[in-house]
Amino acid sequence: MTDATTPLLSVRDLTVRFGGVVAVNKVGFEVERGEVFTMIGPNGAGKTTVFNLISRIYDPSAGEIWFDGQRISTLPPHRIAELGIARTFQNIELFENASVLQNLLIGHHVHRSSGFAANLFFLPSARRAERQARLQAERVIDLLELQHHRDSLVHGLPYGVRKVVEVARALCMEPKLLLLDEPSSGLNVEETEDMAWWIRDIRNELGITVLMVEHDMSLVSRVSDRVLAINQGEVLALGTPAQVQAHAGVIEAYLGSADDLSGLRRAR
Repeated sequence: MTDATTPLLSVRDLTVRFGGVVAVNKVGFEVERGEVFTMIGPNGAGKTTVFNLISRIYDPSAGEIWFDGQRISTLPPHRIAELGIARTFQNIELFENASVLQNLLIGHHVHRSSGFAANLFFLPSARRAERQARLQAERVIDLLELQHHRDSLVHGLPYGVRKVVEVARALCMEPKLLLLDEPSSGLNVEETEDMAWWIRDIRNELGITVLMVEHDMSLVSRVSDRVLAINQGEVLALGTPAQVQAHAGVIEAYLGSADDLSGLRRAR
């Protein structure tokens, strides 16, 4: 039994080894319901590996993952979407020769309950499911201002729009938890500003909890309630954006990259 006071996601002593390499070492954190929680760290710190463990692409070597009161660290990947976890990827994963609307309808497919015969003969149950999928797709199109692109083929869209379409498809899965893997990657300043507004709307208007991996510290500071900094697969700091950016270990971890360090300074 879960309630509003129970963390939506709980990661406990999570460890994964690839051969003799420890990629993630005893990482633990909790994501509260209704918050935007962000993981930061230098390249190769283990952030995306943690995402892949949560979405069950990788199996943990040790530790546990709990979601909405259920242990999910041994579940098969296809069960994760059914439970209410959706994600985007660093490299956009869309059906390039399908339209924006078709991609969004595919995202809602996880909720289709009509059987093969009902879909084949388009029985009333299939028609109801189709209406529900289209209603959800249109809500997301309105939220993310994709009306102009709804019937466009994905392969002809600018990169920034495709990033938004991937977020939209994940939202059509009606998740409780949305995993955003570097949502601002490849975006210009204006597109990043739009992404910040949409992340807030996803949380405030749709009530979806967001777990994000991000390098752009200005975006992190604008939208995050709490930040987890990791380096070399281990936790460095956890707190508000300002607290984490001021942490000596975090600053030291970024010293190897002048760009990252200047990003930290701009955001402070």
